[in-house]
Amino acid sequence: MQNLLSILFYIKRRKVDKQGKVPIYMRITYNGKRAEVSAMRKVELNKWNSKANCYKGYSKEAKLINRNLDIMRNRIYEIYQKLQDSGENVTATLLKDIYIGNDDSKKGILQMFEDHNFRMKKLVGKDYSFRTLQRYKTTEKHLTNFISSNYNAEDYRVRDIDTKFINSFIYYLKTELNHSHNSALKYLAYFKKIVRVAVANGWIDNDPFYNFKLKRQVIDREFLTKEEIIKIMEKGFTIPRMEQVRDIFLFSCYTGLSYSDVSKLTSNDIIIGVDGTQWIKVKRTKTKSLSSIPLLTVPEEIIKKYKNFENPKGTLLPVFSNQKTNSYLKEIADVCEINKNLTFHMARHTFATTVTLSNGVPIESVSKMLGHRSLKTTQHYAKILDNRLSEDMNNLRGRMAAKENK
Repeated sequence: MQNLLSILFYIKRRKVDKQGKVPIYMRITYNGKRAEVSAMRKVELNKWNSKANCYKGYSKEAKLINRNLDIMRNRIYEIYQKLQDSGENVTATLLKDIYIGNDDSKKGILQMFEDHNFRMKKLVGKDYSFRTLQRYKTTEKHLTNFISSNYNAEDYRVRDIDTKFINSFIYYLKTELNHSHNSALKYLAYFKKIVRVAVANGWIDNDPFYNFKLKRQVIDREFLTKEEIIKIMEKGFTIPRMEQVRDIFLFSCYTGLSYSDVSKLTSNDIIIGVDGTQWIKVKRTKTKSLSSIPLLTVPEEIIKKYKNFENPKGTLLPVFSNQKTNSYLKEIADVCEINKNLTFHMARHTFATTVTLSNGVPIESVSKMLGHRSLKTTQHYAKILDNRLSEDMNNLRGRMAAKENK
């Protein structure tokens, strides 16, 4: 296997300094791939022997430089032999990195996650949301347990991650943790982002996710019908917390705002729009894209209702934690006899489907109000109801009949 490795020294003629000297470089070639490193030595252009890859002559300077070049060559062969003996996956880049003391070959994926999450924590509220940080932390936790149970190790070298490792992790998420296909892919997406950081830094030679494709399963997401919204709206609650959660949920049903966006909403986000009515103008926490939403009567009344409500956070509406909110929504669904898994996120689907699209609002407008970057994302939320399709086709029949009569 020794013939796979070659080491030669050469000069970079274009980098001539004021003294007429050029730098010497060592080129490491293994399996046809190259890496180079400076020899930290310079020679006069006319004193370099290109055929022998060494300093010409037998002067004291020539002997000193050539001896240093021999030491460099021997050190590379020594590193190469150690990697061969230990069964390592040898590359020219790895040989160079170990030689210069920049050995990231043992960098672990869990250590990378920890470093990433530590830096992200300091950017929460600026570049990232707290929810995004929690998702990365959850992915790290799942990966830690996976590595511990499958490999009996505290970490796993990022350099050794391959397709087999990825498929095993997906299998673990689905079987051991009982996650659905789409949930498993969400965790895989966060894992993939960390691996791509390793690829970008040269800690992995080949991206294990290259050509790795897993398609999300299309799921019909639940939303509330007009009748179910009215049920919730007209239900009287004697417990204040239930009434508050109901109101905030309805606010989202008629604005399309997510939990994180509603919870941070302030009076400064309410403006007078081009039509002279009240609008919400806010940057979405998740995508940083701008949502422009003209206020309908229901959210306007909810804002008035809580205008004088004492809120320590200074936000527009009294919002409980996400966990408590979803817990109370389960109770609301029970008392309103709604047989659906009522969650706060369902409000966005309800806004897209029942409130807007089924009432003739173009999908492009709905997409802008939801703060989506692409129409494709909006299509996952929006379901065209049968009565809307029927209405559109009846209108078409009417237009066609009118043309025939003419």
